[in-house]
Amino acid sequence: MNKIDRRSALGIGLAAATVAIMKPAAAQTTGYKDTTPWPGVVVRAYDGETPSIIPGFKTVSMRDVIMQPGSKTAGPPMMNAMICHIPEGELRIEQEGKTFTAKKNFVWTCNKDTKEQAYNDGSGVAIMRITDLKA
Repeated sequence: MNKIDRRSALGIGLAAATVAIMKPAAAQTTGYKDTTPWPGVVVRAYDGETPSIIPGFKTVSMRDVIMQPGSKTAGPPMMNAMICHIPEGELRIEQEGKTFTAKKNFVWTCNKDTKEQAYNDGSGVAIMRITDLKA
């Protein structure tokens, strides 16, 4: 019985080691472009735009704003309407003079020319996923 247990343990150990040293698939490392517009903030713009069936919008695209603890955005006016979602972390949002906390899975909208600034006051990385609605 001990021999079977040892074999099982060895097999599981080898399988785990194999998974740990495998390289990520190519699809995980392509299809986006990262920029760093502000300290501690990376904007990951995903390739491609998709035609929209929402009246008033020709295309939609997606990007992530990845914010390190203590970072903030500069707060420029929005270039287009958008839907924002927090898949990870928590951000303090100042939008048009109002402040709210966007916790994990919170969703809100911005219109073209909306002024908004985001702050990561927490101790972990926060991600704001943006769906851009382009006219």
